[in-house]
Amino acid sequence: MTDQLKRAISAAKTAQANDGQAEATRIASSSAGDQTFDMSESSYKTSHTAIRKARRFAMQGLYEWLVTDRRFDVDGKLGWKANAPHDIAARTRATNAMHTVHIGYYHEMMRDIPEQIEALDALISQHLDREVDKLDTVEHAILLIGAYELQNRVEIPYKVVLDESMKLNNHFGATDAHKLINAVLDKMAGELRALEVQADTNANLRTSQKAAAKQPEENPVDSIETAAETESTIVDEPTASNKPRISANKANVKRSSASKASANISDFKASKKNANDTKD
Repeated sequence: MTDQLKRAISAAKTAQANDGQAEATRIASSSAGDQTFDMSESSYKTSHTAIRKARRFAMQGLYEWLVTDRRFDVDGKLGWKANAPHDIAARTRATNAMHTVHIGYYHEMMRDIPEQIEALDALISQHLDREVDKLDTVEHAILLIGAYELQNRVEIPYKVVLDESMKLNNHFGATDAHKLINAVLDKMAGELRALEVQADTNANLRTSQKAAAKQPEENPVDSIETAAETESTIVDEPTASNKPRISANKANVKRSSASKASANISDFKASKKNANDTKD
């Protein structure tokens, strides 16, 4: 083996080792939440289905974080068992097939929502009739995602945020929890997306006005004339007494009541005349 070939093999091995180290560094930084993800990033699945799946995984991850790390932190037991959001995200990616999930948006929610939970809980509590810690954990996680999107993801229409929250509740939540979630997020949308909600209300009003304008105004006189015409049409329709009948030779014969009476009188006169002729 020549020295040139040896040097080429050594260079290829070095390049391969460097690529492996770079990939390991990228994965580590991603799991640690150091990257800034963009929903329009071309390297991720960015369809509506991929984003919806990211919400589902984020809801499950936030639920796990709320019942472990967050609860232990509130109770002063963080050192007893730590379960950081980036550890949950890394474990989820390792144990699930996520090739159809918007990974960037999933990591963003798992990073930003725990960091902003105090502010998000304050927004939620303004529209609750109870304390936030009295909420069901699933409802709390869904409300956190909805509040985060209403406040930080203005490119997502508020109606989409509400609809996706309802879908999350249908998949994970209790039967009647949608009433609370919809009421809270609807009030929050009116506060955080006031211009968008007003524009949508105005658009719906214009649509209803156009629909009402298309309906012709009904004139009472025209209605009476129409009813009279309808009644006359019904009277002129053939009835059982004057419908054409089919004779024995299948010829159509139509007889009125007057013609029937005349025929009977003629028959009576003919029979009487025959009787008189017989007597003579």
